[in-house]
Amino acid sequence: MAATPSNMTPLGSPCPDFSLPDTVSGEAVSRGDYKGRPLLVMFICNHCPFVKHIRSELALLGRDFEGKLGIVAISSNDIENYPDDAPDKMKIEAAEAGYAFPYLYDESQKVAHAFKAACTPDFFLYNAEHKLAYRGQLDDSRPKSSEPVTGRDLRAAIKAVLEGRKPDENQTPSMGCNIKWKKGNEPKD
Repeated sequence: MAATPSNMTPLGSPCPDFSLPDTVSGEAVSRGDYKGRPLLVMFICNHCPFVKHIRSELALLGRDFEGKLGIVAISSNDIENYPDDAPDKMKIEAAEAGYAFPYLYDESQKVAHAFKAACTPDFFLYNAEHKLAYRGQLDDSRPKSSEPVTGRDLRAAIKAVLEGRKPDENQTPSMGCNIKWKKGNEPKD
């Protein structure tokens, strides 16, 4: 199982604008819906073993921080070649996993490009001004590792942001499956 690291976008970068359909509610969800609130944007998908490994912790994060910050998950994978990541299956996955946050579909992959997302999972935590505060791993756990899934790194960053502090700038990249780009849509850099 090959792992792709996150791109580690510079801290302080502004949150890219987005407006995408929520596969659960059918409603459009945008960055503007979270104006003045911290926002966690997670790039995930249904089929990735790295995401499957942490799905319970993602659901728990959603419940633990519901109402305290905005949380959205986005799948940008090419569904022609990865049909398990199609919107109808995303809706089922959100229900089965117990996600308490919108699970958005980025059909054009423009949002993934705007965020410079590289892998699933890929985490982007923004402060209330929507400046990037954290873009690291959930924790040290990986599929087939002996490390338990705790969410330690991301939870510490969320706590800092909610308390008005900057998270530790020494951040470990997230690791996961590469985003499944449509042919000809791969990142150029």
